[in-house]
Amino acid sequence: MTSSSFKEFTSFYKKRIDEKLVQYVNELSMPATLKKSMIYSLEAGGKRIRPLLLFAVLKSFQKDIEMGLPAACAIEMIHTYSLIHDDLPSMDDDDLRRGKPTNHKVFGEAMAILAGDALLTYSFQILAEMKDISPEQRLSLITLIAKSAGAEGMVGGQTADMEGEGKQLTLEELEYIHKNKTGRLLSASVMAGAILAEANDEQKHHLERFAYHIGLAFQIRDDILDIEGNEEQIGKPVGSDEINNKSTYPSLLTLDGAKAKLREEMEAAKQHLENAHLEDPILFELMEFIGKRVS
Repeated sequence: MTSSSFKEFTSFYKKRIDEKLVQYVNELSMPATLKKSMIYSLEAGGKRIRPLLLFAVLKSFQKDIEMGLPAACAIEMIHTYSLIHDDLPSMDDDDLRRGKPTNHKVFGEAMAILAGDALLTYSFQILAEMKDISPEQRLSLITLIAKSAGAEGMVGGQTADMEGEGKQLTLEELEYIHKNKTGRLLSASVMAGAILAEANDEQKHHLERFAYHIGLAFQIRDDILDIEGNEEQIGKPVGSDEINNKSTYPSLLTLDGAKAKLREEMEAAKQHLENAHLEDPILFELMEFIGKRVS
């Protein structure tokens, strides 16, 4: 059961990140169509889990949450670019994203590619121009997020996912995909918060392990929702993984086995969070939300 303070926190900071993302893009001078395409996907909604994780870490250390807005926007821009490109005909070939036509269906394939490119590159400009942090923190953020988004992270995971289509994957292969394709940006959000909050080495270790386990939990929950979720709530047809013969946690472990695996990952995440000795319970509540979400 989530507390009223948690609901207020997520509602306020989701609105805050939504406003700031559009503000950042509106500050740029560019062709009107490119701007519309970028904003279209940024405004498509979503849970904003990555920014909320960063904000929750700052709150846990009793730091000014506003200082994390630039890094949170940068990470969400990278996430959005990846979704735009994922939806392209050459990738997943999706017509809908969160119940709305995908970017390339509205603006064409070329503009969708350019909008994704612009969001990715702009994210690093935002990081490089962050104020009120030390040069060491700025460099650490840029390095962390670049590695998490690139060949050793999200893009590597996307590649393994594409190459695994139509194949029976092992559990180890599946975990590699999700650790990188989904988990690395989630982890980067947590660790960006840790960098800005000036967490000590032990706290960073436990937060990194916490992020690893919730990244897997996030994907396992996704796979479970594809079987027993509500189509209106999740914004896409249920059962698509089975129709596409996609390797998932339920297909490898059975549905009950996937639920047991989810509980295992959540318990491991909880243990590392306890070992980080944070005073504010916000990360615990966000972890529970990720593991029990219905969309």
